[in-house]
Amino acid sequence: MSDTLVDSTAIDPSKRTWLIASGCAGAIGAAAVAVPFVSSMQPSEKAKGAGAPVEADISALKPGDKMTVEWRGKPVWIVRRTPEQLAALKTMDAQLVDPKSERKPTDQAPDYIKRDETRSIKPEYLVVVGICTHLGCSPGDRFQAGPQPSLPDDWKGGFLCPCHGSTFDLAGRVFKNKPAPDNLEVPPHVYVSDTTLLIGADKKA
Repeated sequence: MSDTLVDSTAIDPSKRTWLIASGCAGAIGAAAVAVPFVSSMQPSEKAKGAGAPVEADISALKPGDKMTVEWRGKPVWIVRRTPEQLAALKTMDAQLVDPKSERKPTDQAPDYIKRDETRSIKPEYLVVVGICTHLGCSPGDRFQAGPQPSLPDDWKGGFLCPCHGSTFDLAGRVFKNKPAPDNLEVPPHVYVSDTTLLIGADKKA
């Protein structure tokens, strides 16, 4: 059986126009279907709100400085501590409710966070959720050491919650005889590089 070849020039011009139009419409329709499909693979705002990781560039953070990023609708503080501030943390255990974060270890910090005076992956950097564990207020920075209003004379730097006077050191550990019952939360986080943090990403994942 021989194949039959059709001369395209023999097709009626009006039919040719109709075939071309139909083909174009089909291609446009396929593209229209593909766009929502591709878009559906991107993280939605709802997914981000539910806790998608947030990247933080810490390259410009100088010793003694703090930056804030938002994760799950919460402020996350990143503080680059000075050598003097790190040294002061070692002297404060007796003044703190839970210096080793032992009361609620899984709630206060992931298990890969050091349970020493730094409460960190890298001692230089503190990463905590900036929400007081008493009634959910946001403490203020009190990094300067020494006597100040509403603070003890031997203050070595940290955070003061203005609502009810709870105080935290520069590891987010709560002082004794204050309304806040627990240390500030350390969120899951990983170092993607020396200058980039991923807040909300678990090291074990």
